[in-house]
Amino acid sequence: MLAAPAAAFDEAVTRLSEAAEPSFALAALNSLLSGFTASELRQAVATAPQAELSPLLGNYVAAMVETACTLRGLPVPTWTRRIEALAEPAFGSALPSLRLYLLTHSPASFRRRNIFIDSSVGAQV
Repeated sequence: MLAAPAAAFDEAVTRLSEAAEPSFALAALNSLLSGFTASELRQAVATAPQAELSPLLGNYVAAMVETACTLRGLPVPTWTRRIEALAEPAFGSALPSLRLYLLTHSPASFRRRNIFIDSSVGAQV
């Protein structure tokens, strides 16, 4: 049986994998990760989530976990390193005029994964 934080994390990722439109599930996962204490976060992300995710969502979850761990001074779980970065860039906006901004302002954990967004764990847009 998974500990409570691990079960909550795994459930949130499962909901993300089943979502027709992932934005709300990503926001819920963001809230969950942001609300964990350092100890809870360590427990929650110790093992990779069980849900099957698309390459984009897998990278998104890994980047969110990396960011949350970095913000709390925790080591990044090794399972995140096994997720191969996207071959093509993914932008958080379809507006071409925002691409330069997103390229230069995305959090490092997202940029390394070829995802360009304006906010990450702990920030809401």
